[in-house]
Amino acid sequence: MKNINTLFFLRLICFSILPGCAGNSVFGPEEVIVDRRNVAPAQYELDLMECKLFAEQVRVGERATKGAINGAVVGGAGGAVFGNSDTAARSAAFTGVVGGSQAYKKATREQERVVRNCLRGRGYRVLN
Repeated sequence: MKNINTLFFLRLICFSILPGCAGNSVFGPEEVIVDRRNVAPAQYELDLMECKLFAEQVRVGERATKGAINGAVVGGAGGAVFGNSDTAARSAAFTGVVGGSQAYKKATREQERVVRNCLRGRGYRVLN
């Protein structure tokens, strides 16, 4: 039974952080909105691409993994203190998923900020 719980825990952690490990793609649901009046489209696309390359320096996958591991350690310790090994495994899995997803969201928001600041620094009027 203990091996099944451990396997479940490891699978849960892996599947919760896989989206973060898939890459460092910048922007998911939200894109930058720029006032393009008097802006050369080709230059804007080049600047946007360069700004996204800067944002890729924020390691989304690594941060999500670290968040999941830290959450799992804290949850497992708490579960062990307040329950048995079964409780510890469930607590570790749950807090690992939560920790990983929070770290992933925070890192992607930071990437978005990097792109916006980069575009502003290049003189674009960023609206969002």
